[in-house]
Amino acid sequence: MESVNIDQLLFQGGQILTRQLDYTKPINSLLDVEFKVFSQWEDDGIIQYLINYLDIPTKKFIEFGVENYMESNTRFLLMNNNWSGLVLDGNPKNIDFIKSQDLYWKYDLIARAVFVNKKNINEIIRQENFQGKIGLLHIDIDGNDYWIWKAINVVSPVLVIVEYNSVFGSERAITIPYKPGFERTKEHYSNLYAGASLAALYHLANEKGYVFIGCNSAGNNAYFVKREFKKNLKELTVEEGFIKSKFRESRDKNGNLTYLRGEERLNKIKGMPIYNIRENKIESL
Repeated sequence: MESVNIDQLLFQGGQILTRQLDYTKPINSLLDVEFKVFSQWEDDGIIQYLINYLDIPTKKFIEFGVENYMESNTRFLLMNNNWSGLVLDGNPKNIDFIKSQDLYWKYDLIARAVFVNKKNINEIIRQENFQGKIGLLHIDIDGNDYWIWKAINVVSPVLVIVEYNSVFGSERAITIPYKPGFERTKEHYSNLYAGASLAALYHLANEKGYVFIGCNSAGNNAYFVKREFKKNLKELTVEEGFIKSKFRESRDKNGNLTYLRGEERLNKIKGMPIYNIRENKIESL
């Protein structure tokens, strides 16, 4: 079976699952509405529920770190809901691939090859005419996620999804120190040293006027909603919403998977420098 037919089957299955969701009432947990179409984990269902439950005036999204966009949290949103989107990735080959696909002419999508940092991100977004209120912002760049979200001020999303590093635990509000060219494999071969803790993102969300409403079941994506748009969604504390990841993506120095579990992952990167958000200082992990 050709891959295009597989995509069509996935898309049609996602449409069926979407119609089965009840958007008329708040949910007890984001996990209640999870399903996967094109997302890496079960985020497609969460996004479908939220964009239908919330009153979102501007149907636009921005997503960073999409690779070739075949597995992405906004691909189903683009195709099923016909939102306009801007996707960014640091690898030009990935962007060339996206532009070669039928979806690039069928939908209102802009794809751009750029390595984002806190100094260029607002200008990049502004250049593509994405300003003011938008529906969704998703940040997943395996590195400076906290710092990029902190820097963004050219758009005001209703819904923000940011990848968090559950290996850092639930108690400390920490992130990697900012480094413009951060690449997680170069910083530590294990690929475990990247991003920010959920507590750090929670702290930043409060500063920006967002409430935390939960994480996906995989334990890697955190969801935040602009306070004035949250309706009756339950606001959670870090302790209530934290989910520890179980996926085993650790590598050895030769790039081979080592399948570290639980606290073994944290022990592998013990001693690496991290930035304490509350204390505003560099510490050791």
